[in-house]
Amino acid sequence: MKCPKCGVDDDKVLDSRPAREGAAIRRRRECAKCGHRFTTFEEVDRDEVQVVKRDGTRQTFERQKLEKAIRQACGKRKITNDQIKSMIDRVVAKIDGDEVSSSKIAELVMDELHKVDEVAYIRFASVYRQFKDVAQFLSAITEIVRK
Repeated sequence: MKCPKCGVDDDKVLDSRPAREGAAIRRRRECAKCGHRFTTFEEVDRDEVQVVKRDGTRQTFERQKLEKAIRQACGKRKITNDQIKSMIDRVVAKIDGDEVSSSKIAELVMDELHKVDEVAYIRFASVYRQFKDVAQFLSAITEIVRK
């Protein structure tokens, strides 16, 4: 691991512990040259999973795309980084097999968002379900209010 301060690729691990409910490992490191201390996280790479899009094309699963979509939905809401990371970890943990449909991923995300923030849920659902008018928004909001 390269030191973010001096760029030297020589460090020692001072501390390792589970992070994000066991989905990652947090490592505290110290550069052997300059003594700078920094933290790294390791997590399971799910790149082998193929996402089947609506049009039938396939793409490699990318955690960063999932995170970007959730962060957009949660924009300017009082949702912490830890909550977002936990949601992502739970969605990734529920993905199994070599292929998963984009609609399955979207449903998993909506389940997580619904538990955390209803506005973020509506934002995400409006894009995923391709709301075309206000009536569809009202229908989704009414569904939430009834629950």
